[in-house]
Amino acid sequence: MAYVLIIHEVEDYLAWKRVFDRAADLRRDAGERTFQVLKYQHNPNRIVHFSAWISIEAARRFFESPQLVRIRAEAGVKAPEFIYLEQLEAGSL
Repeated sequence: MAYVLIIHEVEDYLAWKRVFDRAADLRRDAGERTFQVLKYQHNPNRIVHFSAWISIEAARRFFESPQLVRIRAEAGVKAPEFIYLEQLEAGSL
C-alpha cells in the first residue's frame, strides 16, 4: 500500500471541506482507498490529509494534475507539501 501525507494551510476550513467532499468520487476513481483529515491543535486552518492509495504513481498523477491545481485554488489551499510514502510495517498495540 502507498500513502500520501499532505500538509497545507487553508483560508477557511469549512470552505475547504466542502470542496474536499465534492472531490470524493474523483479521489476514489484515481486510486485513493482511505483517508484521514487532521488539524493542528491550535490552528484549525492548518490541515493534514493522510491517505492510502493503490500506488504512489496513481497518487502523483492525481495530485499533480492540472485539474487538482484548479481544485486546490478553489478550496483556498496555500502551499501544500506532498510526502509520498511506502509502508514498511504496520501493527496494533
